[in-house]
Amino acid sequence: MPMRGKPEHSFISTEIRGFLEEVFYSNTEFAAVETKDSTFTHLSSMKIEVENIKSKRTSPALTKFFGHVRSRKMASSETVEDDDRWHEQVDLSKLLLGPKLGEGTHGKIYRGNYNDESVAVKVSKVPDDPDCDGKRDLHGTVEKKFNQESALLLRLHHPNVLKFVGVWRQPPVFGIITEYLSGGSLRSYLNKIEHQHKSVPLPTVVSMALDIARGMAYIHSQGIVHRDLKPDNVLISEDFHLKIADFGDACEEAHCHLLADRTGTLRWMAPEMMKQKKSYNRKIDVYSFGLMLCEMIAGTIPFEGMAPEAVVFGVLNKDLRPTVPQRCPPAMRELIVQCWSSNPGKRPEFWQIVKVLEKFETSLASEGSLNNLVLNLTSQHDKKRLLLHWIQKLDPIRHSDKLINTAYNRRPIMVS
Repeated sequence: MPMRGKPEHSFISTEIRGFLEEVFYSNTEFAAVETKDSTFTHLSSMKIEVENIKSKRTSPALTKFFGHVRSRKMASSETVEDDDRWHEQVDLSKLLLGPKLGEGTHGKIYRGNYNDESVAVKVSKVPDDPDCDGKRDLHGTVEKKFNQESALLLRLHHPNVLKFVGVWRQPPVFGIITEYLSGGSLRSYLNKIEHQHKSVPLPTVVSMALDIARGMAYIHSQGIVHRDLKPDNVLISEDFHLKIADFGDACEEAHCHLLADRTGTLRWMAPEMMKQKKSYNRKIDVYSFGLMLCEMIAGTIPFEGMAPEAVVFGVLNKDLRPTVPQRCPPAMRELIVQCWSSNPGKRPEFWQIVKVLEKFETSLASEGSLNNLVLNLTSQHDKKRLLLHWIQKLDPIRHSDKLINTAYNRRPIMVS
């Protein structure tokens, strides 16, 4: 039977009980249950906002190039709370809170179960007294990031983007519910490979990079800049498909210049972000992708062992980049170099990166290597610019339909 007040069940972990006691009010009703996977805590008196799939409309302008994608443009200031057409209230009795998976600056992530499906639950709590010195800004930041992330997740629907399930609000607690991916993060996968003193096979690198690039191509097509693309924010499904996650720092590209904060993670941060320029655009994500691609090949974190100030000085003053291993094929090396160019205008778009990686995938399947690929791209003799010339020859309109259709042919979307 459910118990009113704080949970007293002995099989609820001390960590979960402590967090629940800290965050939820004493009149919240709990019921703890055990499943075959783990212990979950039942939150039965709160409310959750979930997307109303039946009410979604597809933009005719987007249908031309993204016919398989359900989406909608939202104003930069709009959140899920602002539009009742896009969510409905349901009982939180369907949500079970389980073991902690991780935590960040302003929240913790738990494994959960919602409506008999595995989910991940990101819980954020604002300071108890926002009027206290030093807490006012934090209070605003937590709620702002919650509104921002929930609004963006609500409108993104792609096989390589983390699936949104719902959100709840009971200040000072805010929660975002997404699908649960059992493969963990790309960071944990790369760490495991490194600890085994192995390297990621090239076909696997290309396959993973394609998943990331396809997800980012879609995200950019929606006018969104991620701003913190790194292995920690890419999750892996049970069948080893990669999905972009964590949109807490993302923004509408048209309005990113209005944000005063410098966000992102230093080791994967583009030079223009390090300079705190307000004129940056979506190409900062391409730069981060270049660092990730090198990391997947090299097996080491960018600028590992360097102090943060040394990284900033080196990148801004000496055009410092991680060392690309000698074993990296020339074609892959050139793609990496183009992605992390200091000049954002010289970095390719993600849809172009998808086309290049598809070429790599075909070459690996037919020839088993990329050794001769660059020579076949064009008749130019300047090998250092061969890949760039080939990228520039791509026609965005002609290839957009094929790009997205290919992604969906390989990754059929499952609508519940």
